[in-house]
Amino acid sequence: MIKDEIDNNGEDLMNYDILLFDLDDTLFDFQRAQQYALQKVYTAFDMLDRADDYTACYKEIGKEIWGELERGEITLSELRVERFKRLFNKYQLPHQPEAFGDTYLKFLGEGSFLVEGAEELCQALSTQRLAIITNGFREVQIPRISHSPLSQMFEQIIISEETGYQKPQKEIFDYAFAKLGITRRERVLMIGDSLTSDILGGNRYGIDTCWFNPRQRKNETDISPTYEISKLTDLLRIVAE
Repeated sequence: MIKDEIDNNGEDLMNYDILLFDLDDTLFDFQRAQQYALQKVYTAFDMLDRADDYTACYKEIGKEIWGELERGEITLSELRVERFKRLFNKYQLPHQPEAFGDTYLKFLGEGSFLVEGAEELCQALSTQRLAIITNGFREVQIPRISHSPLSQMFEQIIISEETGYQKPQKEIFDYAFAKLGITRRERVLMIGDSLTSDILGGNRYGIDTCWFNPRQRKNETDISPTYEISKLTDLLRIVAE
């Protein structure tokens, strides 16, 4: 935990009315959902022979291309197909990246796997206003949430595809604040696993941030979260009255 808990008057500063959660690798286990979807799509396109190689390459492409999205170098609609174009070009595969991408997203939408502690946390925060703000595709995120135990937990689900902007851009936070009718930024906390998306976006927007860092990675950036936690349930200490 980074921020001081008590102000000069002895009042508790760690109470937030509105919690904005990232989705993937924060509340939902994206790595597990991705592996499930890849195995399904490899089977559908007869690619099981080198599945491990394809997956390793695809994950590297994913890191690269999602970074491009965050920097505004590529659009989400372009990313949808481009990541598979790059994979197929590397291995000289004959498949159509558009069809492959559509099938992959269909299977990814079935992956409603939660991060440990996510359900417990959201239930414990039932008196707070909870919302999702995620970079991703509606056709994937809505089914995953809808078929999970968290389906009724969120007041709003803000998806970058619908807004035309993505974290860390200011405009997606403008959209979220308007949807939620937020007037006091000091009452809002952004929680996510990505320093360059969730934390940077929140910092730039002037709201407090909490970096979910279960693997206890070293922060080698100049991005400073207000708080850092390694377990989701550690968040309860931060928002407790």
